[in-house]
Amino acid sequence: MTIKLPITAYTSILHRISGVILFFGIIVLLWGLDKSLASEQGFAEVKECLSGGFAKLVLWGLMSALLYHLVAGIKHVLMDMGLVGETMEAGKLGSKAVLVIAAVLILLAGVWIW
Repeated sequence: MTIKLPITAYTSILHRISGVILFFGIIVLLWGLDKSLASEQGFAEVKECLSGGFAKLVLWGLMSALLYHLVAGIKHVLMDMGLVGETMEAGKLGSKAVLVIAAVLILLAGVWIW
């Protein structure tokens, strides 16, 4: 009575979720950009806000969504060009590669932010 999705479905769902996170996360980023460019005091406030742990966590979350979306998007472009993912086995291998590459990049982004 349970449905077991293939790994390709999970990577596709995560790609869509990361796109939605980026769509709403751009509001936070644009607010910070606007405030920092408005005045010297605004820049100092944004700089102070970004030094906190919660702000770093939010930035890491947005960076993670961006990196996963980028890696999965590159895989989709390569699939559209007919270079990879023509068979089910190649699709599974590509999905595993997306997860591994994205995980490594996300960990590196976390090290860079903190």
